[in-house]
Amino acid sequence: MSETVRVVARRAPIRRTLPALLAAGLMLTGQARAADPIKIGVIAEAQSVAGSAIPKAVQLAADEINAQGGIDGRQIQVVTYDDKSSASDAVRAFQRAVSEDKVNLVIASYISEVVLALMPWSARLKTPMITPGAASNEISVAVHKDYARNRYTFHGYLTSHALAQSVCDSAKEALVGLLKAKSAAIMSEDAAWTRPLDAAYEECLPKAGLKVVEHVRFSPDTGDFTPIYNKIEAAKPDLIVTGIAHVGVQPTVQWQNQQVPIAMTGISGQATSSTFWANTNGGTQGVLFDAIAVPGVAMTEKTNAFTDAYIKRFGGAPSYAGYMAYDAMHYAADAVKRAGSTEADKLVDALEKTDWLGTVGRIQFYGKDETFTHSIKYGRGFVTGLLAQWQSGKQVAIWPTEVANGKLVLPPAVKPAVQ
Repeated sequence: MSETVRVVARRAPIRRTLPALLAAGLMLTGQARAADPIKIGVIAEAQSVAGSAIPKAVQLAADEINAQGGIDGRQIQVVTYDDKSSASDAVRAFQRAVSEDKVNLVIASYISEVVLALMPWSARLKTPMITPGAASNEISVAVHKDYARNRYTFHGYLTSHALAQSVCDSAKEALVGLLKAKSAAIMSEDAAWTRPLDAAYEECLPKAGLKVVEHVRFSPDTGDFTPIYNKIEAAKPDLIVTGIAHVGVQPTVQWQNQQVPIAMTGISGQATSSTFWANTNGGTQGVLFDAIAVPGVAMTEKTNAFTDAYIKRFGGAPSYAGYMAYDAMHYAADAVKRAGSTEADKLVDALEKTDWLGTVGRIQFYGKDETFTHSIKYGRGFVTGLLAQWQSGKQVAIWPTEVANGKLVLPPAVKPAVQ
């Protein structure tokens, strides 16, 4: 055999083997890519009553999904950031999450001002973002007004308008008759989310049979509520309807200590937390508040299982933002699976088609032609919320009747209105 023939003979196996080696390498690369985790960024207020439940609930949901094999074999990795209730800190966290940590989606905050500050960055960096607790109408209205730019933001909680309607619905069905109430005073903290809330209160309370006789907006830094309660008592309303989330302990404790003879109801974000009884040293006894879920009440078949798992792992029940964050992680994972991708625009399209039975109801989003684009739908068959009351250290559901596990108990200082 000539030298030329021997060289060809030696090279032939290499030529035959090289494609196989390259194919194997590509297969290994593809497997490595398939095994890359899906990264979820969580930006929240770690030290706040409501916000601290967000990263915990997201991690719990992610662990459940991972235990079932993840999403098409890919595990979920949760990367958390504490924004310290600061919009500027939240923006820096969002930039880091996307640019450095390469997250695929962000679940962020219960504070409306924070979410509104993040929206331009969600648009600029084309990263889907879900808020599990902020309420301001401006979030979903901004998506509606400039859909092409803001379509990456999803309002995964009820708008202020929907929250007000829930309060009015519960007041009409559960309080007006029992308390013979005919009038109300609105008492809200001065914040972005309460401006549309109060406007909606002014509209829907009269329709529920309650004349608005006083309207007080106060600074979240208020330390003494005595002058405010004196002003409200002078107007002689039958109910105080609140819009508070950043504060809660001080107005509640003073309402109890001063034996204000007016039932208090409405939105009280901190009252949704299981720690609120201890935080107020029992001062929350008798306080009514609207929520989306409370321990022991099955809003859906999934509610109690989540609540029990959360309590077992973290030692206390979740706040309202915890329920919404847990659901957000699950329907976001479902969207990734349906999209077959974590590419932003495909993920947005899949999120818009969400139809997920969560812990608080059936979750769907309003479409781009509706005023509150990308906000979750409110109403029977979707998310209605409930009216609860603190009774002897427990949160008891009063309304709607199909989930109620208790009855209204009036505080000693409060008497039904005289007809």
